[in-house]
Amino acid sequence: MQPNGNQGGIQLLLAAEQDAQQIVNAARTGKMARLKQAKEEAERDVAQHRAQMEAGFQKKVAESSGDSGANVKRLDKETELKIHHLKSESARISDNIVDMLLRHVTTVKN
Repeated sequence: MQPNGNQGGIQLLLAAEQDAQQIVNAARTGKMARLKQAKEEAERDVAQHRAQMEAGFQKKVAESSGDSGANVKRLDKETELKIHHLKSESARISDNIVDMLLRHVTTVKN
């Protein structure tokens, strides 16, 4: 009866090994499914964050481009004021400059 008992034990061990292999395979499959799900969620989160950042960037670009129009107008006005100031100053002192240049050109030094 020993041979039958040994074969029964071997059969039990083989059945237990198959059960263990099925458990391991199920665990691997579950782990792979969870990893895939986590990866998909992470990709969605990244895409959502990227969209939010892009929207914020586009908003800032829109705000700054609107401000740049105001900046251009302000700079144009400042430039016009400076040009007007320089013209008025040059008109005010041009006679004095011409007289000074004529004195220096016509003065003879030995």
